Amino acid sequence: MNAIEFILAGMLAAATPFLLAALGELVVERAGVLNLGVEGLMAFGAVLAFIVVYHGGGHLLGFVAAGLGSALLSLVFALVALGFRANQVATGLAIGILGQGLSALFGKTYESLTVKGLPRLALPWLSEIPLVGRLFTQDIVVWLSLAATLAIWVMFACTKVGLVVRATGENPKAAHAIGYSVVAIRFAAVAIGGTMAGFAGAYAAVVYTPLWADGMIAGRGWIAIALVVFGTWLTARIFLGACLFGAVSLMGLAAQATGLDVPSQVLASLPYLVTIVVLGIISADRRLLKLNGVASLGEPIER
Repeated sequence: MNAIEFILAGMLAAATPFLLAALGELVVERAGVLNLGVEGLMAFGAVLAFIVVYHGGGHLLGFVAAGLGSALLSLVFALVALGFRANQVATGLAIGILGQGLSALFGKTYESLTVKGLPRLALPWLSEIPLVGRLFTQDIVVWLSLAATLAIWVMFACTKVGLVVRATGENPKAAHAIGYSVVAIRFAAVAIGGTMAGFAGAYAAVVYTPLWADGMIAGRGWIAIALVVFGTWLTARIFLGACLFGAVSLMGLAAQATGLDVPSQVLASLPYLVTIVVLGIISADRRLLKLNGVASLGEPIER
């Protein structure tokens, strides 16, 4: 397998943790809430999934536990930030630190232990195409994440539910005036975002690298938040951005396999360097951010 085939074979799997977490954060931010605790939510979901799978509960139960646990933790954020109208940035950072602390605490006795991953499913005919065929041989979670991407795009583009969520983020006063409970909608959006972050952490811990190590999320949550801005709050662009970051995260391994004499620390930092560069480019285009941005993002609800 050459470097290109290696990257294509692993790109979607590497992108899945970014994609799931970013899709959840997209729903949260479209509702007008800024949750910076995604890293901690992913870490908490990761340790819950690993514990369940390690003790024989199976991958499905592991994902359910991760989703529920991270959703409950995200509701603590919602209670403080929306119920008590605390600063969303500070609250999100606190929840993120709490999630990482709980992950380190619960995972201490499981350090360096492994679980069995999931088998890959090949799409007939497509998986046999030369060079790009490996792109169509993925595990079931990757295929479900692609379905989730399509479902969220349809929700925001074609359904009343998506319109209501967007209205809540754009003009909460108008949404309240026509009879919608802004607080309830934002609570639900935060819970969905927490669930998706939990799924992302679970995938990282029990499928992508089925080995427990403290700090294994390694900044993926922060990149997922950046992906929402990178994609200018549009589902399709977020998907493309996740694929880009997935490919970049594999370039280091591909470079090492080809014998390229570059320090491993430089190769490991590539996703973060790309994040900084891309955010700088996107932030320079004020028109684009204003066109697709969320007008009331991060603003507290006026009673």
